[in-house]
Amino acid sequence: MSENYTLESFTVEGSDGVKLRTRVFKPDAGTEADGKLGIVLVHPYSILGGCQGLLKGIASGLALNGYTAVTFDMRGVGKSTGRASLTGFSEVKDVVAVCNWLSNTFSLPRILLLGSSAGAPIAGSAVDQIEQVIGYVSIGYPFGMTASILFGRHHKAILQSPKPKLFIMGTQDGFTSVKQLRNKLNSAAGRVETHLIDGVGHFQMEGPGYDAEMVDLIIKFIASL
Repeated sequence: MSENYTLESFTVEGSDGVKLRTRVFKPDAGTEADGKLGIVLVHPYSILGGCQGLLKGIASGLALNGYTAVTFDMRGVGKSTGRASLTGFSEVKDVVAVCNWLSNTFSLPRILLLGSSAGAPIAGSAVDQIEQVIGYVSIGYPFGMTASILFGRHHKAILQSPKPKLFIMGTQDGFTSVKQLRNKLNSAAGRVETHLIDGVGHFQMEGPGYDAEMVDLIIKFIASL
């Protein structure tokens, strides 16, 4: 079966000069579901081996469904320059740079921002810094106590954002309990949806076995925006 999308690599320069290796999964001409919307995917924690390759399955699934999807290696990962930071605040600049580049280069006025694991707080901090972002999807946001030592200062940005949000999590997530997730989201502004996947752990849900389900959930969320 021939793939109904093309994959291209680019280098995007960040505001502080870092060069970010970026891949664009673009649906073939005539198969676009929405020629005005791009999806930017933010990978898990760089320091624990997170890289854009982990999101290839979701990105290619979105492209096959007609959406332009973008993955990139944050600073200090793969062929991207710079150094990874412990708390992910430098990486917020990387997300902003890639979103602005995508919007300008491919004339996409609307962007859906998705973050996986530690990529979720990083993406969440970028949401209101990017005018084109119309919604946010989190896969396994680490809201729990231990993870909050590193990422706690990111919580406020996404919880206070008025933009629509979808939080996907496994009920056996080792970083965040269902109770912790609900307690956090109780105070969230705007439209907030949760989707819990029963009996699934954090790293299990990040694996390729759940890519198709993630793609379906993302497409349904886009349709509701």
